[in-house]
Amino acid sequence: MTQSNNRESQYPIDPMFLDRWSPRAFTGEVIDEAQLLSLLEAAHWAPSSSNQQPWRFIYALKGSEHWEKFVTLLVHANQEWAKNASALIFVVSRSFTGVAGSGEEKPSYTHSFDAGAAWGYLALQARLSGFYAHGMGGIKHEEIRKTFDIPEGYRIEAGVAVGRLADKSVLSERNQAREFPSQRKPLSDLAFNGHFLEPAAFIRKHILSL
Repeated sequence: MTQSNNRESQYPIDPMFLDRWSPRAFTGEVIDEAQLLSLLEAAHWAPSSSNQQPWRFIYALKGSEHWEKFVTLLVHANQEWAKNASALIFVVSRSFTGVAGSGEEKPSYTHSFDAGAAWGYLALQARLSGFYAHGMGGIKHEEIRKTFDIPEGYRIEAGVAVGRLADKSVLSERNQAREFPSQRKPLSDLAFNGHFLEPAAFIRKHILSL
């Protein structure tokens, strides 16, 4: 087992996987575009089915002309803390392969899966670079599509806030209470050798067999 960041894994892993977490308290300091592009560089080396690389990243740096627009595209609860991040990113994935509108265009089954892998690489590179990345489902998907003229065939996946960690006192009382690295379910609830069975279904099956 591995212990780090008030977390403990059941099996030995590199501590960086425990050190990565999703804080809400950010310092609000400005970062260089090159620093953010370094995180996105790591993201775009993620595994990709047939090397299609369906992920797309739309970003804004704090202090730029685009910043306030990006903040308003988050749901209100996320605006409250993410406005103090150093960068905001919207992750979009291309849901087809081939040339759009041609006979080569085909649905991509793994586009969201691949985009998720890219986000994971981004989050780990952020931590290795002294930053933290917080993924967000709480974004205004349709407003994002309209704002950036994102065509059909592309899925707005999530938002990401990137910044340096601040003391939790910068947060509201509600968010201060939530500001800690979360734990995980037991691996045995998620990984099955030779079968698939949700724990609740397993319990029902076991009771019925008595």
